[in-house]
Amino acid sequence: MMPKKWTPEQKLFPHQVGFTCPPFDYDAAPSDFLRIAPRSVGVHGWMLHVPDYAHGLDQRKQNFGMMRDFCHVCARNGCDVAGQVGSNWVHASGLGVEGIRQHCEDLSDEFGVAFHMAGYAMVEALRAMNVEKVALNAAYHWPDWWQGTVGFLKEAGFDVIWAGNFVDQGWFESQDEVNALRWIFDGDLAVKSFDYVAEQAPDADAYLINGMCNFRSGDGGVPERPLHLTPMLEKRLGKPVIGHDTALYWRIFKSLGLAPNGAHGRLLGSL
Repeated sequence: MMPKKWTPEQKLFPHQVGFTCPPFDYDAAPSDFLRIAPRSVGVHGWMLHVPDYAHGLDQRKQNFGMMRDFCHVCARNGCDVAGQVGSNWVHASGLGVEGIRQHCEDLSDEFGVAFHMAGYAMVEALRAMNVEKVALNAAYHWPDWWQGTVGFLKEAGFDVIWAGNFVDQGWFESQDEVNALRWIFDGDLAVKSFDYVAEQAPDADAYLINGMCNFRSGDGGVPERPLHLTPMLEKRLGKPVIGHDTALYWRIFKSLGLAPNGAHGRLLGSL
């Protein structure tokens, strides 16, 4: 029988984190998080399986209960924190901002593992940084996705003064063209797109990027997420740059009582 409550002596790592992501996604979050975490941290990922999944918001709402399964299995394996990757789940649920906050709290209390959702972690991060006005680089997200994020941010009390995806910004002619790239884009698009957003919203307190976008900006064209580009973008724009990846990692580290190794921008630096 597995322990009902894990003691430090029984755990593989002093600090254990579980990640999950949208169905059938090979997600970079476990790798990215582990690379910046202290050696005391161990990470495990759980791929969701939903037959005939097609990234529909309605499918996320229908399978929202899998978050409970995720927390259950994380708790049974001695995780301290469970992190849900995928910014759209919070607004797809229909629970609203307060409903999501309560949902995360309820699952955390039920299973004794701190449960954090990327979409709500963004709200918590912006509040912690005393941000009021934001502009959203909606990246690859198609309209009902990023418009749902805008609605969630507005409900949380933020002034979204501009938002638009790569099609709105003029880098692609259609959403189908964006989708065909499977969310991995040329390395220089990160700078070009953020420069565009900053020009549209010079009065923003912070610039955000939706979802878990990837740019071929690493050595040899290896895809990198906003986490890797944040220091460069913040220096260029002179404002905080926050992605759903960095917001989720910040919230997880906060629950663990740890700070990441290295410099990764203002939000993670606040730890």
